[in-house]
Amino acid sequence: MTALLDAGPRDAPDAGPPDAVARPRRHGSVRDRFPGLALPALIWYAIFMIGPVVAMFAIAFLSWPGMLATPEPAGLDNFARVFADETFWAATTNSAIQIVVGLPIMIGVAFLLAFYVVQKPRGHRLLRYLLFIPALISAPATAMVFYAMLNPDGLVNGALRPLGLEGNEWLADPTTALGAIIAVELWSGIGYSAVLIASRLDGVEQEVVQAARLDGADDWRLAWRMYWPIARDFIGVVAMLQFLSMLFNSAQTVLLLTQGGPENATTTLAYLIYRKAFVEADLGYSQAVGVILFVIGLVGMWAIRRTLRATH
Repeated sequence: MTALLDAGPRDAPDAGPPDAVARPRRHGSVRDRFPGLALPALIWYAIFMIGPVVAMFAIAFLSWPGMLATPEPAGLDNFARVFADETFWAATTNSAIQIVVGLPIMIGVAFLLAFYVVQKPRGHRLLRYLLFIPALISAPATAMVFYAMLNPDGLVNGALRPLGLEGNEWLADPTTALGAIIAVELWSGIGYSAVLIASRLDGVEQEVVQAARLDGADDWRLAWRMYWPIARDFIGVVAMLQFLSMLFNSAQTVLLLTQGGPENATTTLAYLIYRKAFVEADLGYSQAVGVILFVIGLVGMWAIRRTLRATH
């Protein structure tokens, strides 16, 4: 009996610590277990991002002469009016010039500035902050600065006259007004783009850079033969952001400086949408132009992505 009693506890299975409780094993990620966590973000995106795009396409097929009027179906009439309007084609030409001329200059200069910054010259940290200054200035303040520079009695003409050169009405001359708008866009976007590109160039390993210098590569070859291919894909993203900014946000600069003049010389597609919607109260026409601008934006981003995609 004593042997049996002694053998019982030894043969009993070990139950482990009394506070150990078997827990069911969890499978799947947090997203799988809690799909509701993404629901508020999806609702917000659907209402405030997809909703306006759907509304734009719907209004483009309506005849709607003002917010207080009753809209009526218009079919394709708005698009027929748009394509028959000389102002639309002038705005398309101006937007194309703005992108084709301004965007390569902006990205090229921004890349060279970024390359200079990552070489860490004296004061490079301060330079990064200085490059950000244009992005911190509001559009009305920027417009006031350039108006003070470009008006007939402004700083630019004041600097040219002592050199024996005639001044110009830069914002009132059809041959120079669009160039002035492009200059404002470049001043606002180059520094910001340079800081973004510099953040990518900082990731290039210095051992590779030193090896290239030992092989005789100068700064120009180092920038375009090594840094550019490495950062090309990221530069493409920056180029797409600036492309969209120049395409869709030019209305505020045009409104503040020239209001589309002189003679529609600075009317861009974005400003044409604003003028038709809020000045002439032709909502159907304005959103028809918006649909066309939306398609141009998609095609432009695809072209930039194809041109600046990674090659390494």
